[in-house]
Amino acid sequence: MNLKRWFPWLCLVLMLGAEILLLRSNSARDAALTDLHEARTRLTQAQSDLDDLKNANPGAQAAEINRLRHQNEILANKLAALQGTVDKLQKESQQSSQHLDTARTALQLQQEHLQQLQDEKQQAAAQATEAANAAACIANLRLIDSAKQQWALDKNKDPNSVPTAQDLLPYFKDGSFPVCPDGGTYSLNSMAEAPACNITGHVVPAQ
Repeated sequence: MNLKRWFPWLCLVLMLGAEILLLRSNSARDAALTDLHEARTRLTQAQSDLDDLKNANPGAQAAEINRLRHQNEILANKLAALQGTVDKLQKESQQSSQHLDTARTALQLQQEHLQQLQDEKQQAAAQATEAANAAACIANLRLIDSAKQQWALDKNKDPNSVPTAQDLLPYFKDGSFPVCPDGGTYSLNSMAEAPACNITGHVVPAQ
C-alpha cells in the first residue's frame, strides 16, 4: 500500500470521526446541562418549600419536613451525578477538539509534504528534459560538423570556406537538416570552427 497516497484520506477519516464525536459529545453535554439546570431549580424550590413549613403546625410540619428532606436528598444526589456527567462530557469534548486539531495539522503537513515532493518531481523532470535536449543538440552539432567535413572533402574547400545549410543537406539522413530540441539556432561557421548553437550549454565538449 502506498502510505503517501492513502495518508491524506486517513487524516480526513480521522477528522470526520473526531467531528462526529465532538458533535455527539456537545449534544450530550447540552442535554446534561439542561437536566442539571432543572435539578437545581427543583432543589431550590424544595428548599423554598422547606422554609415555608416553618410557619405550619408542628405535626404537619414534621411530616412535610421529612418528605422534603428525602426529596432534597434525592435531588442533591441527582445534582451531583449530573454535575459529574457534565464534567466528564466537557472533558471528552475537549479531547475530541484536540484530536480534531491534531488530525487537521497532520493533514496540512502531509499536503505540504506532497506539494514539496511534486515540486521536486517537476524540477527533476525539467532538469532531465533539459539534459536530454542538450545531449540531442550536441549530437546534432556533431552531425553538422561531420557533414561539413564531408562537404569540404568532396568540394575541395579550404579552412576559411563557410558552407550553407543547403550545401550540407545531401549529407544528412532523408535530406533533413537537424533541429535543436529547445528551438536554438545553429551557426555553421567556417571549416576552421566548429558549428555552434545559441542555447547556453549546447556545446560540443572539447576533445
